[in-house]
Amino acid sequence: MTPVDGRRGTIQSVDRAARILRALGSGTARMGVTELAEHLGIAKGTVHGLVRTLEQQEFVEQDPGTGKYRLGPALLQLGNAFLDNHELRSRSLLWADSLASRVGEAVRVGVLNGSTMLIVHHVFRPDDSVQILEVGASIPWHACALGKATVAYVESPRREALLAGPLPALTGRTITDPERLHDELVAVTRNGFALEDQEAIVGEAEIAAPVFDHRGMPAGALGLVGPVERLASEGRPSAAFTAAVREIARGLSRDMGAGRLAARGG
Repeated sequence: MTPVDGRRGTIQSVDRAARILRALGSGTARMGVTELAEHLGIAKGTVHGLVRTLEQQEFVEQDPGTGKYRLGPALLQLGNAFLDNHELRSRSLLWADSLASRVGEAVRVGVLNGSTMLIVHHVFRPDDSVQILEVGASIPWHACALGKATVAYVESPRREALLAGPLPALTGRTITDPERLHDELVAVTRNGFALEDQEAIVGEAEIAAPVFDHRGMPAGALGLVGPVERLASEGRPSAAFTAAVREIARGLSRDMGAGRLAARGG
């Protein structure tokens, strides 16, 4: 009989395999069996059996030079399938392109994933500058406008849990005080947009607005990201950019089936 974790009602071996994948997907790109066992608190023999099984399914692969394991190509296929079938991402493609062309800045679309915002779509700034695709990147919700715009509208218990959770500082300007963050979320519901001023990366700012689904619940957020001097000079968001973001977010919300009141972002 397959062991079941009675506390959570989960299959123990699946839970452990998922923890291995998450460990390999963290900052340490390659880990050996002993490292994984110590990191996860799982017996070395159990870890060995699990990684061999994951290797057979191409979810992990072994570096022939070091013997350590890294994530495998099957996960990329699953990730691509997730993006291809994600409704917000698929419906945001034309809207995000339109916004980027209109204001000349990069556009990101994100969804709340645990305590981070997962970037599901990214349109480059329409110029010849070198840029890095951020699809798949995760940003702590409190350190980005996408996160603030989304969390402001989630149900109260989840919002309170996120405010009480870890709030790491990414820069000297990251807001880590729960009361200040609560005030910012209240401002989002009042103004219909969120601002992030060098809280994730020094020199960058972001303006974002929530996107709602057919239930009137936040599906995620869409926003502009770029140099702080263009988006939020002296800490004040550009009125033209703010209006454009809100307008496009409203259109995308309607495309997602949101009612008129939800599409206004509160």
